[in-house]
Amino acid sequence: MGMLSEGLTQVLIPVAALVGIVFALLQWYVVSKVKVSGDSSSGLSDKLIEDEEDGVDNREASIKCAEIQNAISIGATSFLFTQYKYLSVFMCVFAAIIFLFLGSVKGFSTKSEACTYNKGSLCKPALANAAFSTIAFLLGALTSVLSGFLGMKIATYANARTTLEARKGVGKAFVTAFRSGAVMGFLLAANGLLVLYISILLFKLYYGDDWEGLYESITGYGLGGSSMALFGRVGGGIYTKAADVGADLVGKVELNIPEDDPRNPAVIADNVGDNVGDIAGMGSDLFGSYAESSCAALFVASISSFGISHDYTAMSFPLIISSVGIVVCLITTLFATDLFKIKDVSEIEPSLKRQLVVSTILMTVGIAMVSFFALPSEFTIFNFGTEKVVKNWHLFFCVAIGLWAGLVIGYTTEYYTSNAYSPVQDVADSCRTGAATNVIFGLALGYKSVIIPIFSIAVAIFVSFSLAAMYGIAVAALGMLSTIATGLAIDAYGPISDNAGGIAEMAGMSHKIRERTDALDAAGNTTAAIGKGFAIGSAALVSLALFGAFVSRAGINTVDVLTPKVFIGLIVGAMLPYWFSAMTMKSVGSAALKMVEEVRRQFKTIPGLMEGRAKPDYANCVKISTDASLREMIPPGALVMLTPLITGTLFGVETLAGVLAGSLVSGVQVAISASNTGGAWDNAKKYIEVKIFILAADISFQNRLAIPCLILDCNVV
Repeated sequence: MGMLSEGLTQVLIPVAALVGIVFALLQWYVVSKVKVSGDSSSGLSDKLIEDEEDGVDNREASIKCAEIQNAISIGATSFLFTQYKYLSVFMCVFAAIIFLFLGSVKGFSTKSEACTYNKGSLCKPALANAAFSTIAFLLGALTSVLSGFLGMKIATYANARTTLEARKGVGKAFVTAFRSGAVMGFLLAANGLLVLYISILLFKLYYGDDWEGLYESITGYGLGGSSMALFGRVGGGIYTKAADVGADLVGKVELNIPEDDPRNPAVIADNVGDNVGDIAGMGSDLFGSYAESSCAALFVASISSFGISHDYTAMSFPLIISSVGIVVCLITTLFATDLFKIKDVSEIEPSLKRQLVVSTILMTVGIAMVSFFALPSEFTIFNFGTEKVVKNWHLFFCVAIGLWAGLVIGYTTEYYTSNAYSPVQDVADSCRTGAATNVIFGLALGYKSVIIPIFSIAVAIFVSFSLAAMYGIAVAALGMLSTIATGLAIDAYGPISDNAGGIAEMAGMSHKIRERTDALDAAGNTTAAIGKGFAIGSAALVSLALFGAFVSRAGINTVDVLTPKVFIGLIVGAMLPYWFSAMTMKSVGSAALKMVEEVRRQFKTIPGLMEGRAKPDYANCVKISTDASLREMIPPGALVMLTPLITGTLFGVETLAGVLAGSLVSGVQVAISASNTGGAWDNAKKYIEVKIFILAADISFQNRLAIPCLILDCNVV
């Protein structure tokens, strides 16, 4: 037994979650201090009117900020509610499938049966496991949806406030954007932990001492979270990229008007897309990885000495790690918001990078304390039918190496996607000879950026598996996600800043303010790429841990690649990420084509639109993106969800093991290279615009030189 008592553990976890929620609400309150006026006579429910400072912008510009924010908020909320209607049907159907598949294994038996791993003990009937797994799935799905929705609401609440604060200086705007991102990060981490903890307590009322059945049914929580994340990421990604391409190709390339110009009919859809794709989608995505890593670790622990001896504190090790992570991230956030003030645009990126370093260092200390106090000095972990003897310091290294691997992935991503370093500058320089060389340089950058993250993941897997088998890999993934609150704060900061820049442009604010918001946005592009790097790296570790849990539960001791069934599965599995990518990219292309045609039509048919004397029909462009994304997200989602079911049913568990292994290995490479290539193209475009502005104020000249990067700024969903 560890030194931490069961009673203290039961207090520590919910208290840490509640502290995270309270801190998030406090940040929300501070952001809301930017003055709000509900002038009902104007017909707007959320007006933002700031006192004028130095006469930089007038009251009319402030009112425009409120109008634009209101339009973005309505568009994002409408899209998510419509998407959730579709997903509610999916949730019900897939929940029924889970219940039928799990219940039919033992013929919907209502009799207790011998436990699979805890020999000599009786476990709850199959029907109960099916029912509780289905409930856990629904809880995970609802928590994932809630995480994405709350993130979107705070982002649309904060974007105009960030714009207004930019009038007082870049430091004020940065703090507002970062606090808003922190609201999303802490709410997601705390809600995810609290719901999981309460679910375990409630399920325990029925399962009692049957921890094997209890934690096997809890794995449905992770499945629910990742299922919603899949559709949220695909639907939101199609939406944002279709709007982005449509707005920029016509506005910047064909008509030589600035980015986020209010004359562009797709500009509201573009800003809505930032929230539903990069905020709601990413929130659900990281929640899915977090839930799955926690559930995988809990299940493996339940069939090890922790579960068999009913050591509650040791069993709760993954939850305690997450609890300490919330406290660590809280302290880290203060470094950005209170301890170190931003006074110049050059300090923005270093401040964000400092968040990664500080949170990693503090979390390493926290992991050491938890490993020493919560775990016995020696115990055994299930390892494919055998028991592996593990010491508490072994698990410290497993969690810590996952944590530090995440930092390496983050810094590598930043190096390859930030315009402060040579890779992006080389891509920008290649635009001098046209789009062809830009394509070559951009793709090469993406492929090269895979090397260090893959070696980092490989080292983390080798060390953690050597020390603690599959449980080690699961807690390594949890280590990478232990600072999820800070990671999400950094990630959400990007789209909020992007929206703030767009609002400043549409509201007709001064060039000085737009420079400040552009500086925030440039750093935000890099942080968005870092967030994707964390999501991909953690997903790789989580997938391997779940793969280990699958082969253990299926009774497979080894996966022999020389067996034809397994090798066929490997080849097909390695192909699946390309099939999935092809479907999503074609969906983006089809939706973007409709968007381009609509934007062209409005410029041709609405008199005075180009001259600024008439307003475009923003709503129609929002509708095009919404309809296309909701329609097109179903086939890729069905591909991912149905492939394992069909493969396992028709070809057996060995072929399915090959499919899962092949898709894992291939998917990581495709995801990292595509994400970093897109991020590099985006920042190369901004690098060109900044440099050329110094040489020539002619906006058309800037746009022509940035066209190759602009056209290729299409991050793969």
